Amino acid sequence: MVSLHFGVTVPQIKRTWDESRAAAVEYEAMGFDSLWVCDHLYGPQSPQIPILEAWSLLAALAAVTSRVELGTLVTPAGMRNPAQLGKVIATVDNIAGGRIIAGLGAGWMQREFTDFGVPFLPIRDRLGQLRETIRLFKRMWDPAEESVTFEGRYVRTENLVCLPKPPRRVPILVGGGGERVTMRIAAEEADIWNNLAVQQSALPRKVEVLREHCRAVGRDPGSIRVSQQCLVIIASDDAQARGMIDTAKRIFGGHLGDPEGPLAIAGSPERVREQIERHVELGCTMFQIEFFGRDPREPARLFAEKVLPHFR
Repeated sequence: MVSLHFGVTVPQIKRTWDESRAAAVEYEAMGFDSLWVCDHLYGPQSPQIPILEAWSLLAALAAVTSRVELGTLVTPAGMRNPAQLGKVIATVDNIAGGRIIAGLGAGWMQREFTDFGVPFLPIRDRLGQLRETIRLFKRMWDPAEESVTFEGRYVRTENLVCLPKPPRRVPILVGGGGERVTMRIAAEEADIWNNLAVQQSALPRKVEVLREHCRAVGRDPGSIRVSQQCLVIIASDDAQARGMIDTAKRIFGGHLGDPEGPLAIAGSPERVREQIERHVELGCTMFQIEFFGRDPREPARLFAEKVLPHFR
């Protein structure tokens, strides 16, 4: 059987640290493989929506967990000083004992750049920031490089020292579905490519595009892992799930994908297993799950009891 990886997002929007910690500890005990946070400085669409900052939260989660990997979906490369961000990630990985996955993207929410005094460049330039930031990280985390001088168009360092180095080679995840540039960067630089939840239905085409880019840069397409950000709606039977699906559509309005789409992971445990298997057939072996529910630990427990054992 293909090795599958099931991650779960930690509550961080309109939630306290105590709630985030409690959920993270329980998810680890349930047997999930990784924990994920979104990297936004403002809540979705509004500065008035409270949200815990991503890398501070991951540092705290690293200290209260011991096994699960920890990552961001995703950190905008141009939203912080790249060298300082690389130092932060290296430090958090030391706290975690080598469990960090660095999830990176171009960013899209203008105010969380400009309100914090950071230029929000056109998308072409933000993608340039992404490519150069990844290349800087690989060098500054490399045990063989004592100092790094980097002369890019967007990223520049002089005699940069990063100590301590991360305990392991930090996996790089690139998130985003831009077929011409973002996915090319993933093929060139990433260990994992993540398909956005809103593009879940397009996964078959996206996987083919990624494979084409890999072949174009001389890379084995099998050497990059395909992952899917996904809303999971699970209930004891399909009838109960039906009402949850309707509620999710009203709340999310499609930004976490269509809960009735062809690849939607929604329904009874049996249906959820079937839909996961459809993803696997397409080449997707990693899932970053947003469980639907006021207390997401409840559906996570059902998933851990009725779905996880099927794939272990």
